[in-house]
Amino acid sequence: QVQLVESGGGLVQAGGSLRLSCAASARTLSSYSMGWFRQAPGKEREFVASINWRAGSTYYTDSVKGRFTISRDNAKNTVYLQMNSLKPEDTAVYYCAAKLAALQRYDYWGQGTQVTVSS
Repeated sequence: QVQLVESGGGLVQAGGSLRLSCAASARTLSSYSMGWFRQAPGKEREFVASINWRAGSTYYTDSVKGRFTISRDNAKNTVYLQMNSLKPEDTAVYYCAAKLAALQRYDYWGQGTQVTVSS
């Protein structure tokens, strides 16, 4: 069982930056992959980025490549999403999620944090 708590959302102007944090309560995350997803009003939830905890390999959706960076802190069991050059279309509720690395489905979800980018 993994519990996830996000923080760091807020209101920022276009071109600005925010860093989201996701603290995971688990004895070890070495068997997990962690992901960030987002859901804008009236749209389906979409994948943003993920990181394999053991290997550190990362993946991004095309729309955030070069602007967002996902990283992890082993000592703090925390995953981050550094978001730079934010655009109004990045406005959404951002969710942290976790899954066993060998599986496809994310089984554990945080409560979400709102990110609003003004133009």
